[in-house]
Amino acid sequence: MKILYIHQYFLTPKDTAGTRSYWICQELIKDGHQVTMLTTSSKIDSKIKRVKVDGIEVIYLKVPYSQYMGVLKRLKSFVSFMLKSARLALREKDVDLVIATSTPLTIGFPALVTKKLKGTPFLFEVRDLWPEVPIQMGALKNKIVIRLATWFEKTIYKNARYIVALSPGMMEGVLKRGIAETKVSMIPNMSKVDVFWSREKDLGLADRLGLKRDSFKIVYFGAMGLANGMDYIIDAINHIKEQEDIEFVFMGGGATEPVLKQKCEKLDIKNAHFLGGFPLKELSAIVNLCDVCLITFADIPILATNSPNKLFDSLSAGKPVIVNSPGWTKDLVEQGECGVFVDPKNPVDLANKIMFLKDNPGKCKKYGLNARKLAETKYDKSILCREFADIVDSIGKRI
Repeated sequence: MKILYIHQYFLTPKDTAGTRSYWICQELIKDGHQVTMLTTSSKIDSKIKRVKVDGIEVIYLKVPYSQYMGVLKRLKSFVSFMLKSARLALREKDVDLVIATSTPLTIGFPALVTKKLKGTPFLFEVRDLWPEVPIQMGALKNKIVIRLATWFEKTIYKNARYIVALSPGMMEGVLKRGIAETKVSMIPNMSKVDVFWSREKDLGLADRLGLKRDSFKIVYFGAMGLANGMDYIIDAINHIKEQEDIEFVFMGGGATEPVLKQKCEKLDIKNAHFLGGFPLKELSAIVNLCDVCLITFADIPILATNSPNKLFDSLSAGKPVIVNSPGWTKDLVEQGECGVFVDPKNPVDLANKIMFLKDNPGKCKKYGLNARKLAETKYDKSILCREFADIVDSIGKRI
């Protein structure tokens, strides 16, 4: 089949964030499908640019977007891509299937338009439950807009040939909209066992990054937005900032990063290091230097449905994980005995659990081994990309 894949934030392993769509594309290409990715870039020197990336035909639209943007600028970016991608989707010839992956929910618009005007079926991937996430976070308050957004969400789900949700909570949210269970599958984010793995630590790298060689290191890597609730981490650090043998490593970026740095300065926290973003290879090496991975979200109910990339990369790296979402990730780390859950309302609990892990290296080792086993046997991209490709193949047989 010729597949048009629409993802506003498509990234490759050379970039610094999630690469789920890249790996799915590779699996689809292995199955003999022709994949065209429709996405954005603010770096291209023209309005539209077509390039070949590892077998994927990528169409870049010049639509600026940044994690540092405010709500209105992000909305403008979403709408701009929605309209431009819809026009391009309609121009693409001989497309057999459209795959549209959120967020934002507006990504479903070009898929819906293509179905209505050209009869092309689409698979919709739910990475967050929009509009419920912005509603609960207070970014969407207008009642009329909320009703319209909810109607649009139902319309997308109803018209999709199939839906893939990234967590049990997201799948439940889709089913609550009246969608048949036979039309929905849950495929979470993926571990990359060939990208993140445990090996001898590069102590020279620690030196170059300004980190101590023998400290107990807690790493947070990924987005630093409002949804990540990282004030909570800084509050926890403040309780143990006198522990000279503990360091906190932050990698990634986002709207709250400058505020977090300022808070560290105000609280005279000297053991927190903000290193910026890194491509996957370097990121993997730095994570390997660390002892524990930290995954936090703001204490908002809908965010407990999240399926964070950093969690599955942490499992691959063979690191104990600390989570603070009282949803399926809590069950995952507790039942898999690969980490601990901390109270999202109590930063002292986080501080205490960090001290517990530091003082119990045997427990840390056990959690790390269990994490790697989970990554290899249940969540590796080779397993989950195959599940996704099988769904695509089954759709193709019915077209």
